[in-house]
Amino acid sequence: MTPRPDPVAQPDTPEGEKRKPGLQMPSLRLLLRQRTIIIAKPVDRMLMERVTASLLVLDGRNPQKLITVFVNSPGGDADSGFAIYDAMRFVKAPLRTICSGLAASAAVPIFLGGRKGMRFAWPNSRFLLHQPSMQMMGAASDIEITSREIERVREKYNKIVEEESGRPMAKVKADTNRDFWLTAADAVEYGLVDRIVTRATELD
Repeated sequence: MTPRPDPVAQPDTPEGEKRKPGLQMPSLRLLLRQRTIIIAKPVDRMLMERVTASLLVLDGRNPQKLITVFVNSPGGDADSGFAIYDAMRFVKAPLRTICSGLAASAAVPIFLGGRKGMRFAWPNSRFLLHQPSMQMMGAASDIEITSREIERVREKYNKIVEEESGRPMAKVKADTNRDFWLTAADAVEYGLVDRIVTRATELD
């Protein structure tokens, strides 16, 4: 029986699909030794599995040592984003996040999984807040159920942004009702980012 590949060391490539250029297993292993996780793909179940496994492994090795998560993602599946956020809050190790490009949609809660005071952004980073969307098909009753679920997901998303940014819920609801773009400087003012950094030495 062939053992299942280790999700910590495997790139997020569906089985049978040819790997594309980018981070491969040696690079991922090196980053893990440095207690660094890169999120640079759309948010989906495979990404969630890999990031959660990495967090649990690093936390098990040393729950007192810092973990760094770089976020550059266009977002994606809301449930997978919430699961990564929960996993980041579940581990004991201190955790910082760095937006290294784009944190959009479901990637925003992931970025906010970093501890308060430890959320950084590179100068040219951008953030996008907006309400989650789901495809609605089928009978009218099914569409109604999906609509209610969308509303629950939206409330959960808004609650995380409210709690982590300190903005009033009314403001968050108004902003996420449509696409709401923020520069790195805007995100600092909004309360999403603690500080803009240009060099690694500024993190110390």
